[in-house]
Amino acid sequence: MATIDTTPEPDIEPVPASCYGATAVPRATLADRSRAVARAAGAPVWGMAAILALLALTTESQAMASAAFTIEAFINILPFILASVAIAAGLTAAGANNMVATAFTARPVTAIVTASLFGALSPFCSCGVVPLVASLLVAGVPIAPVLAFCIASPIMDPEMFILTAAGLGLEFAVVKTIAAVGMGMFAGFLALALSRAGLLSNVLKPIATPSCGAGGAPHRAKPTVWRFWRQVDRRATFREAALGNFIFLGRWLMFAFLLESLMLAYVPDTLVATWLGSGNDWALPLAVAVGVPAYLNGYAAIPLVGGMIELGMSPATGMGFMLAGSVTSIPAAIAIWSLARMRLFALYVAVGGIGALMAAASWQAVL
Repeated sequence: MATIDTTPEPDIEPVPASCYGATAVPRATLADRSRAVARAAGAPVWGMAAILALLALTTESQAMASAAFTIEAFINILPFILASVAIAAGLTAAGANNMVATAFTARPVTAIVTASLFGALSPFCSCGVVPLVASLLVAGVPIAPVLAFCIASPIMDPEMFILTAAGLGLEFAVVKTIAAVGMGMFAGFLALALSRAGLLSNVLKPIATPSCGAGGAPHRAKPTVWRFWRQVDRRATFREAALGNFIFLGRWLMFAFLLESLMLAYVPDTLVATWLGSGNDWALPLAVAVGVPAYLNGYAAIPLVGGMIELGMSPATGMGFMLAGSVTSIPAAIAIWSLARMRLFALYVAVGGIGALMAAASWQAVL
């Protein structure tokens, strides 16, 4: 009769993952998690926290007043934020960016006009459109319509229009849209003239230089699907874009409302009226010059400009500040710098400043 061996088997140690060719993932430390939270919060959240903390230590009553002002202003504009977020996310999910590529395939004059219109009406920020612009340039699309699009795009989009109309009035939003298209065409036709004169050769960095055999037209874009909710992946794109846009807008607008509360509390009415009021002939150039280095972003500028208008600044002067700042803000400038060499980048900045001054002066003459 066979006997059964009841001797216990020795413990077998698990084989490390590295023996199978996999790399063990280190556990996140508390410092790593803290850095991740800090990055997710971003500059506007930390800026608000620092300002409120400083106010609480120095002027507690102003800290309470500023917090109440910020919350009330945000609640008042919240319906417009939700509407703008839904529109922008819907256009993104539908693939409306694919329509932009068609703006660059026509004859030069038509392409510049169409690119300017698309730039002002498309729902994409200057950073988000960099891959599209790079692919167009690599495919051999001329610089003129691309520059027109890059000038118009950061000035206006559907979200910006709704929030500008809510914060500064419908007329201001319409004029800003017209200015975006006009500045785009100004940039495009100027670049076309310079290109034909041979002054814009070798102005692209290697990442945007046309490849060998580029035929001057971009690759065929995927079709736009307006009923995006019928497709699972597009619904996911909508949710992701809506959440990302809401968080982005919410943080910056609350930060801007907080700055507006401080400006209304501490900046004397006479100061703004003296320097940027209608009585100062240099108010408009000064606003354009200040807007170039001091601009935060288009959404944060809306409450700030509204506050300065309440303190005595003319709407046209505020328009000049917003137009110049939109084109030369850090995200927009970095987006162009990543693709263009110094000559083209200088042209971009110069067109932004001159175009903003011309557009704002034109509106001031009409007012």
